[in-house]
Amino acid sequence: MAEESDTEKGFKVHDKRRFTDEGEARERPEGEDEAAGRDEPAAADRPDAAPEAPQEPPREASARQELPPIDFSTFIMSLSTQALMQLGEIGDPATGKVERDVAVAKQTIDIIGMLGEKSRGNLDETEERLVQEILYNLRMRYVEAVRNA
Repeated sequence: MAEESDTEKGFKVHDKRRFTDEGEARERPEGEDEAAGRDEPAAADRPDAAPEAPQEPPREASARQELPPIDFSTFIMSLSTQALMQLGEIGDPATGKVERDVAVAKQTIDIIGMLGEKSRGNLDETEERLVQEILYNLRMRYVEAVRNA
């Protein structure tokens, strides 16, 4: 048997991460796209591949562009919206289906209360008032939901 040389046994590593260790975007060499360097052939190159239909951009990608910046208030509002969905007050935005799970709603309301307590003294007046008003409204709706169950 012929012995292979050391240079034939080696391998080469290509760093394909989009960002450097410092968090800056890496520049890509011209002509290189995200599909370059993948081990499996592109769908069009496979013999068993069916013709691909034109693809719409993923729903999530367009939604990400419309989201407000995250701060404490938007986080609390997000939890509040979840609690309203769990109480059956509003439908699921993805399906439009209204479902009620009062136990999970209580847990979400308790989480908002815990966040309000743990962050006390670190919130500005607007944030403090928002937490108090949301908790009051959700707790009243929870009592009504339990009463009507």
